[in-house]
Amino acid sequence: MKKQRVLVAMSGGVDSAVAAGLCLDAGHEVIGVTMHLWDYGDASEAAGSGRCCGPVDVRDARAVASALGIRHYVLDFKESFRDSVVGPFVEEYRAGRTPIPCVACNRSLKFDALVRRAAEIGADLVATGHYVRRRDGRDGRPRLLRAIDRRKDQTYFLFNVPSSQIARALFPVGELTKEEVRERARAFGLPVAHKPESQEICFIPDGDTGAFLAREMGERTPGPGPIMDERDHVLGEHAGIHRYTVGQRRGLGLSGGPWYVLRLDASANRVIVGPESALRRETFKVTGVHWNAGRPPRTARVSVKIRHAHPEAEALLRFLSPDSAEVTLAAPARAVAPGQAAVFYRGDLLLGGGWIA
Repeated sequence: MKKQRVLVAMSGGVDSAVAAGLCLDAGHEVIGVTMHLWDYGDASEAAGSGRCCGPVDVRDARAVASALGIRHYVLDFKESFRDSVVGPFVEEYRAGRTPIPCVACNRSLKFDALVRRAAEIGADLVATGHYVRRRDGRDGRPRLLRAIDRRKDQTYFLFNVPSSQIARALFPVGELTKEEVRERARAFGLPVAHKPESQEICFIPDGDTGAFLAREMGERTPGPGPIMDERDHVLGEHAGIHRYTVGQRRGLGLSGGPWYVLRLDASANRVIVGPESALRRETFKVTGVHWNAGRPPRTARVSVKIRHAHPEAEALLRFLSPDSAEVTLAAPARAVAPGQAAVFYRGDLLLGGGWIA
């Protein structure tokens, strides 16, 4: 590959740090950028520590850039992040759905916004620390494949990134295992070689999603309402539907059971519960389908993941329109939650995905 100017999204973690180092090794001109996405209030060492793009992470990204001898800039995306990620996240919970903020962040900011910023400074490509692989199809369009390290694969979170943006992207760590990434970090002499991974939602550093939603919603926070079984018998009272998700068992405060959340009825402010057996579904619909692998077929045999951490399952996909489809699983799955993504594969190839309706 000829030498190109590459804008590397540096989160402050080891994966994006090694991505920058590998781009340098390939002979590219590398510019590091860290997105300032959220104000944590307290800018101390503890605030945002261990979270993606927190204050400590900005410091670490700057230290990595210094170690590599590359330019580094911090870009202010706070307003865009609130509009495209946090706002929709809050509204989805108010509507009784369970959102995935990382999908919105990847599409709107880590690719769309950075690709546009790269063009402004004459950069040819954007590189990230995502564990995915890119291959170009026979039609010339880029495709995404699952990472070599299946445990770390992140294709689930990139299912709706347009191919025009993938065409401008590099994923240097997708061919490596996590252990190999840390080995490269040590070889490069990077100060984040042993840094632990970020796991929680970056804008909720204390992990209390319910309290965060209540602060954001203010007077619009859903109030208490009935917890009911499938026969409309009132079993108790919930503390606001934003504090519950499909499949939840703990925190219901009900006698008998065990009870699991089956549905959230936002219009009537009800939480519907039942036995675990009632959580299993064989058929569901997806909307907002983004298909990465050419023209969508009328039907297709696929493997599907209904959550990032869930094992994949065999399924029949039947398109109802260009952007909606019905998924019929070979075996019923537990806790198919509206608002989560259903992502489709054939082997390692990411075919596309949509939102569980």
